[in-house]
Amino acid sequence: MAFWRRNTHIEKERRVKANAWDYNDKFSYADNRIKTSKYNILTFLPINFFEQFQRVANAYFLVLSILQLIPEISSLSWFTTIVPLVLVLVITAVKDATDDYFRHKSDQQVNNRQSQVLLRGSLQNEKWMNVRVGDIIKLENNQFVAADILLLCSSEPYGLCYIETAELDGETNLKVRQALTVTSGLGDITKLMNFDGEVVCEPPNNKLDKFTGTLYWGGNKYPLDNDKMLLRGCVLRNTEWCFGMVIFAGLQTKLMQNSGRTTFKRTSIDKLMNTLVLWIFASLICMGVILAIGNTIWESCIGRNFQVFLPWEGFQSSAVFSGFLTFWSYIIILNTVVPISLYVSVEVLRLGHSYFINWDGKMYHSQTDTAAEARTTTLTEELGQVEFIFSDKTGTLTQNIMLFSKCSINGQTYGEVYNEFDEKVEITEKTACVDFSFNPLCDRKFKFYDGSLVEAIKLEDPTVQEFFRLLALCHTVMPEEKSEGNLVYQAQSPDEGALVTAARNFGFVFRARTPETITLYEMGQAVTYQLLAILDFNNVRKRMSVIVRNPQGKIKLYSKGADTIIFELLDSSSEALMHTTSEHLSEFAGEGLRTLALAYKDVDEDYFAVWTKRLLFASTVIENREDQLAVLYEEIEQGLKLLGATAIEDKLQEGVPETIACLNRANIKIWVLTGDKLETAMNIGYSCNMLRDDMNEVFIISGYTLLEVQQQLRSAKEHILGVSRVISAGDVQMKDVTADDVFEETLIAEYALVINGHSLTHALEPQLEHVLLDVACLCKTVICCRVTPMQKAQVVELVKRHKKAVTLAIGDGANDVSMIKTAHIGVGISGQEGMQAVLASDYSFAQFRYLQRLLLVHGRWSYFRMCNFLYYFFYKNFAFTLVHFWYGFFCGFSAQTVYDQWFITLFNIVYTSLPVLAMGLFDQDVNDQNSLRYPSLYKPGQQNLLFNKCQFFLCTVQGVCTSFLLFFIPYGAFSVMVKEDGSHLSDQQAFAVTIATSLVIVVSVQIGLDKHYWTAVNHLLTWGSLTVYFAILFAMQSDGIFGVFPRNFPFIGTARNCLSEKSVWLVILLTTVVCVVPGLVVRFLRADLFPTLTDKVRHLQQSRKRDRPQEKNLRRVRRTSSRRSAYAFSHQQGYGELITSGKNMRTSIVSSACSPERTPNSWIENVLKRKNEVSCVSDKSTEAPESDKRAKQTPE
Repeated sequence: MAFWRRNTHIEKERRVKANAWDYNDKFSYADNRIKTSKYNILTFLPINFFEQFQRVANAYFLVLSILQLIPEISSLSWFTTIVPLVLVLVITAVKDATDDYFRHKSDQQVNNRQSQVLLRGSLQNEKWMNVRVGDIIKLENNQFVAADILLLCSSEPYGLCYIETAELDGETNLKVRQALTVTSGLGDITKLMNFDGEVVCEPPNNKLDKFTGTLYWGGNKYPLDNDKMLLRGCVLRNTEWCFGMVIFAGLQTKLMQNSGRTTFKRTSIDKLMNTLVLWIFASLICMGVILAIGNTIWESCIGRNFQVFLPWEGFQSSAVFSGFLTFWSYIIILNTVVPISLYVSVEVLRLGHSYFINWDGKMYHSQTDTAAEARTTTLTEELGQVEFIFSDKTGTLTQNIMLFSKCSINGQTYGEVYNEFDEKVEITEKTACVDFSFNPLCDRKFKFYDGSLVEAIKLEDPTVQEFFRLLALCHTVMPEEKSEGNLVYQAQSPDEGALVTAARNFGFVFRARTPETITLYEMGQAVTYQLLAILDFNNVRKRMSVIVRNPQGKIKLYSKGADTIIFELLDSSSEALMHTTSEHLSEFAGEGLRTLALAYKDVDEDYFAVWTKRLLFASTVIENREDQLAVLYEEIEQGLKLLGATAIEDKLQEGVPETIACLNRANIKIWVLTGDKLETAMNIGYSCNMLRDDMNEVFIISGYTLLEVQQQLRSAKEHILGVSRVISAGDVQMKDVTADDVFEETLIAEYALVINGHSLTHALEPQLEHVLLDVACLCKTVICCRVTPMQKAQVVELVKRHKKAVTLAIGDGANDVSMIKTAHIGVGISGQEGMQAVLASDYSFAQFRYLQRLLLVHGRWSYFRMCNFLYYFFYKNFAFTLVHFWYGFFCGFSAQTVYDQWFITLFNIVYTSLPVLAMGLFDQDVNDQNSLRYPSLYKPGQQNLLFNKCQFFLCTVQGVCTSFLLFFIPYGAFSVMVKEDGSHLSDQQAFAVTIATSLVIVVSVQIGLDKHYWTAVNHLLTWGSLTVYFAILFAMQSDGIFGVFPRNFPFIGTARNCLSEKSVWLVILLTTVVCVVPGLVVRFLRADLFPTLTDKVRHLQQSRKRDRPQEKNLRRVRRTSSRRSAYAFSHQQGYGELITSGKNMRTSIVSSACSPERTPNSWIENVLKRKNEVSCVSDKSTEAPESDKRAKQTPE
């Protein structure tokens, strides 16, 4: 819809009536046409150019181009600025047009899809864009859903249908949707035509997992939730047909509401470049003012004496006005100090660096056929500056593949293996598994090692049977039996799948379900339970319950959830068992297992009847429906009897401890933000070597009030820094600790901070957040547990706001999306929890261990290349442009140019663009193996050492000096130089060619010296560009082209005459040597006398290409703790309401150490020996000196 017709009314609620177009049209709801394209044929040029000229650089060059059209102030032809500007505008416009063309094609393809709409008593094919709110449409198997529709009925029993939501959240597993019972019978066209129900619901929004509404039909009202809705973008699967009523259409569908722009992330290099460009603009104005003043003085004192043959123009009334015109003339001439090609080149480099990430075979995961993907091209160099990593635990550090490991039933633990001496035996791959052959429906992949649990099942222990009965009943798993006995469980979380599979193998097989029943095979006998209610899991309740009626007619409530929650709901009769089970939970926690407590109760028939009526009323309320349901759920869950607890193992991913250790040595701080319980998070920390027994102190912040949290944080800071470093107790704001003090403290001792979710809520308050940040930054390891997705984002935002550091967030689930979007860089892991994190991320791959390669190799290289590129780019443009400034003092400040105008036009886009791009794309100081072997090489990026304001100042000085030499050496030589025949060689054109040639050679030699890594492409582009310069030079100053364009190519024969003189080449050689040698000497002495770690590693790399350092693996530390483990549950709400509210079922190592070996004797080696030769991977290792000595004693 056009913007001038867009409805600005804010919709507070939506009313939609079926088959009532006149009624629905009153509300002016959006039609179903979508438009994601930005332009059309008429608007493309004006809108695109308007957008491009919103960039300051483009607007600046446009103004310069306009100024060049004024002959009174322009000494350059229009094409010197117009050609580069037009080139940039055209390239950008073509890119934008191509992108928008594909958007147009996509829009057209989607809008023209066919849908069957119920019109005038029959189904008619209509284009999607013609579908309106209130229409009843028919979907068939494998069709996309045209709009957000309320499911009315389907071909499946009880109004069931299956959908795939890959376009919404990236998940390919099927989800079930359920029609209301009262509408599930509307499968006949006549009934659908007579359907006149009205839906009152929430206004359009972007919440994919939530819908609240009520259907009014036949004098009754029925509650609607998200499980009754089919959203646009979903695909109907395994369902022959279904009918639905359109609620939201077009741009108001939830899919389109979620298609807003992601926040644009800018790198620190971008911000620095903007500042530097402003500085350059300021210096450009200063130079223009200086030269304008010089022109005014010259015209006043000297110029007026030459008016006989150099008369002033008619408009030039005074010397001051002449200076004013000269100011603008020099602004035009000197504008190349900030070339427009800089911005294009930076984008090309970032695109190339992104492709290198995509093409890296060492970040490819063959098991899942997943390659690394750079989903953005704007952040590559930022990867080389990361100081803080915020990581999820489950699925990120761990595999998120859950295995039923142990359990506690009625005070007895199961899962350990003992030998004949009653000693505990470690379980390995060779340990014999329990034989489940007694159960024909068992899962052959399931492994368990404690045979006593099977014996207890066979002895029909009632508590053990009730334990597994609960696991088989209390869940929202969907069964699918592909063939007789071949069961496949579709679980919303890996935890639930593991528990139901365990029950299946121990003889309680979840076989089938309908919306009202659950069928189990208990020890081979089919038993059907009537499903009365599901009290679903959410992040507040942290538990789920089911209420069923068993074959004996008794009503049972089965519940599973976090032990802290379940224990609060227990009956007093379970107190003794609770203490015993709590001890078992502590044992499980020592191994980092995820736990759930299990409990049940008998429900009185009369009480349940009353409770059901209250539940039905609460489920139809629009306002605060969830709160009222939560109160009812908690009421009926009181007085539970404890059965026991389960323990699920979530194994670490391959290479996680080594990766974390490597990143720590790169001075990257890793904070773990997890929804798991404190004890499990800590034990995973020990497994990852983030927490160690030799740490000085592990501070646990678990206060429930603001005052308690404040006191605990203050105590921790006092312990680390000493009481004298903290001010009075009444002041929450702590003294700032200098970087040197913090560095010294962290060298002396190592600390860790573990903080709980409820404590973090208080710690993030404005009056405490500074204290939290101070303590956390003084600790080597930070673990935040029991945190919500919003708290994850708040922690990231806290560090971003108060620390000048680059942050990276990595996760694999929907609960990680908020922190991924908040951090400077977001990384998604394609794991077991869908693709939401990947879709929201900037970079994605399959395993956490690839993070070290992303940062230490690609990130460091990208930062190194970008910094070298910028340094060289600014240097060559200062050297190129400032020659005009020096020349101004010798040409009467007349704004005459030194170079030929075509040279000015082509210098940045032809002569020097490709070599600097090649350096920015392919250069590397050390190879990838050494980048990983010596993580400390990453630190310069964190400290922003390679390109900053100081480096910019140095490159400016170098460029100014080079321009000075480029001008004055030829100037001095030409004043005394003659040709071989004795004639003078002092014309301006020969002078210009000499300086231009010297400039191109100097910058080409300089880039050759600046490169650390030569490839065939580098050679071709560097020396090829130099060859192209001479080819174009002789072509453009030839007789032939002058004959065709005499006005545009005035330098006829200059190159031929000038460059044929030996003295000219001697001047060029002298200029090149004088410009290059000083910088070469400084670099040589700096590398030999004050070598950086990079210099040392490059020296070793060059001298030891054949011998690789000896590697040793990190020793993995295991921890046994008495701390409690976490509950094992999904982070998202389940399908409980869906199952009970309708008929929902068919009836059927990179870390290594090295010791440098003996290298050939040289004076360079002797200098390096005095300056701390490269040590092993851990720069602070005490073993390094000994290994160095041993290496030097070993002959080659």
